[in-house]
Amino acid sequence: MTRGALLSRHAQATILMPEFPDTELIRRGTATLLASWEAYARDTPGASVLRAPGVVAAIFPHEPERSVYNNALLARDLPAEARASALETMAAAYAAAGIQQFAAWVHETDAGARTDLKHRGYILRSSTRMMGMPLAALRLPRPAIEVGSPAWEAYVHRFALPPGLLAGADLSAFHLLVARLDGEDVAAALAFDHEADCGIYNVETLEHARRRGLGSALTLLHLHDAMARGCQTASLQATPMAERLYAAAGFRDLGRFLEYEPAGLALRSNAGY
Repeated sequence: MTRGALLSRHAQATILMPEFPDTELIRRGTATLLASWEAYARDTPGASVLRAPGVVAAIFPHEPERSVYNNALLARDLPAEARASALETMAAAYAAAGIQQFAAWVHETDAGARTDLKHRGYILRSSTRMMGMPLAALRLPRPAIEVGSPAWEAYVHRFALPPGLLAGADLSAFHLLVARLDGEDVAAALAFDHEADCGIYNVETLEHARRRGLGSALTLLHLHDAMARGCQTASLQATPMAERLYAAAGFRDLGRFLEYEPAGLALRSNAGY
């Protein structure tokens, strides 16, 4: 095949490739995140996900999930009246379930929501950076590392997650990869597909195995696997420490999720879910 023919095919592929502006990556990544909450809740005793005007709230009334998954996401840039209604609906839903500790997530650009939460006594506890990418932009090769896919219970134990976490949930839609070093599981990452977007969550490396690039390698493996499954985009939430690593893989900065919690409560567990 001639060089001209190769260039022509590349040009055709580029033309046919879907465009994913930041707004669409945000929409897709948010939809995947909320769908993952629903997957966690499925078959978990007492758990549910409330989808109400202006807010989606994951409600997990029982431990061990209670300390991890009680999060609500507020829609961006709502009118003042709609925002007030969404905040009241969120608070009422958690109160009805007997839950005092939860996190209200807002995008950092939503000044109205931030102001209203502060006026209602919520305190900013933490944040993560939303990132997304078209998988067609992936340029890094598939890494060659030793991987495994342990049973969920073994994963929970090895990475010191709350005992019994999601023991009754249907986790068949999740893709768990673990990196091995010297015969031991030392890093893990979870993936979940929703409408051709692959959400990557809970990337974690045990302390003695850090600074070897294993978390980045697992992320790349998930990206390549997601492409093979037919996904077109990928999304995740990054801590400040990991932002540069994800950017090197092709992820774009889509702004921070700010996590507000009711004042006067102890910090809850945050496993990155």
